[in-house]
Amino acid sequence: MLSRLLALSLLIASPVLAAETERQNVLFIITDDLNCNLGAYDHPVVKTPQLDRLAKQGVTFLNAYCNFPQCGQSRASFMTGLYPRQTGVMHHQQLFRDYLPDVQTMPQHFIANGYTAARVGKLYHYNNPSDVGTNGHDDKLSWNTRINPRGIDKDIEDETFSLVKGSFGGTMSWLAAPGEDEDHTDGMVATESIELLKQYADSKEPFFLGVGFFKPHTPYVAPAKYWELYDRDSIVVPEVPEGYLDTLPPHARNSLTRVKNQVNLPHELAQEAIQAYYATITFMDAQIGRVLAALDETGLSKNTIVVFTSDHGYHMGEHGYYQKRTIFEDSARVPLIIRTPDMATAGQRSISLVEMIDFYQTLSDLAGISPPPEYVLGKTIRPVLENPDQAFREDALIRHEFGYSLRTPRYRYMLWDDGGIELYDHELDPSEMKNLDSYPAYERTRTQLKARIDARILEAEMPAKNLEFIPPHPDDKGGPMDHSNS
Repeated sequence: MLSRLLALSLLIASPVLAAETERQNVLFIITDDLNCNLGAYDHPVVKTPQLDRLAKQGVTFLNAYCNFPQCGQSRASFMTGLYPRQTGVMHHQQLFRDYLPDVQTMPQHFIANGYTAARVGKLYHYNNPSDVGTNGHDDKLSWNTRINPRGIDKDIEDETFSLVKGSFGGTMSWLAAPGEDEDHTDGMVATESIELLKQYADSKEPFFLGVGFFKPHTPYVAPAKYWELYDRDSIVVPEVPEGYLDTLPPHARNSLTRVKNQVNLPHELAQEAIQAYYATITFMDAQIGRVLAALDETGLSKNTIVVFTSDHGYHMGEHGYYQKRTIFEDSARVPLIIRTPDMATAGQRSISLVEMIDFYQTLSDLAGISPPPEYVLGKTIRPVLENPDQAFREDALIRHEFGYSLRTPRYRYMLWDDGGIELYDHELDPSEMKNLDSYPAYERTRTQLKARIDARILEAEMPAKNLEFIPPHPDDKGGPMDHSNS
């Protein structure tokens, strides 16, 4: 009798998970190059009704951060539960298996616990859009099933406007395209994911389904109807004071100016680019809605954990810059919504700091499977899901190829490899436009943050425990794809 009462009390005390007797599936949805320009994050213009609905059903994290603001590095990090230095992936063309041959990735861990794992679209790095329709830099050991859709957006690249003719993935480029949603790659990602969900509903087998959308990554291509939702002439372009760049240390300035044609765009061109980005977000949102509707229709929502996020943030004119690869707030912060079946905290928001490296521990915990291997870092976010007001992390650490950034509830502290320092006070300067490094009033704060970031860097660069690591050659920045892994 006592044991039954104890079991019942434990069930009641854990309101996040509704049905402890059922295996919890995972639907992991990730987009590419998405910032927090979403209705769920109170953006005044961008229309994302599907994600807004998901936010009302789950917990929205207002202060979630990637561990590297670039695709390949970020994805290798959260999929292995290791910091970028520990994976060896410091350049987006590198493959973590070259340096960690025996690492067990997050979906691999679910496979080891009796799940089937599938990937549709982009979970690991792809050269987007050139690798669309291929396995990209995928890790074949992570999946039982891999599906690589290829839509009409790949066929009409020659119609796409680009700031650099013929260049699309790394260059601002866009097209209000023909065709219906299902004709485009991301529409096909949704369609294929829906088919898998139907199969899982019939087979009853537990699953980890990774759904990777390619948008809103450049080129910003989506059906023309999504452009009609945004009045280009009314779009507000962020303003940057003259001389701003002169206030920054060299590495910070370089992170904002290295791509010369994507700095301080002419006003009308900037409006057009932002309109295209917004249109592509809304297109992506519609595809997510299709997948979530299928989850409901198949009855799988009752025992499926849903995670929505992006691999990193994105600048759209903030600091005068467009795209990613900085450690400012716009590029480091990511959207994150987590929904568990019948969660008691549905619709709430959390200001707790979390890192993407926390995903592996969190999903293992929520699904009720065995703990990850001992080398997997991060912490389970379960306590915050149960109480969104609860403090979680003291800070979040973000790596850049030339330095680190530490985000606390109030401050951002940047430490560059050449000794350059930046300090921003988010209570007074949420846009991070005023570097306080030289201000005497912040001397004590700088001292405290320097000690903290040094400790975090030491932790993040320590070799993974009991895991073989083959160091990359210092000049190894990733070569052509290793098609043996495809």
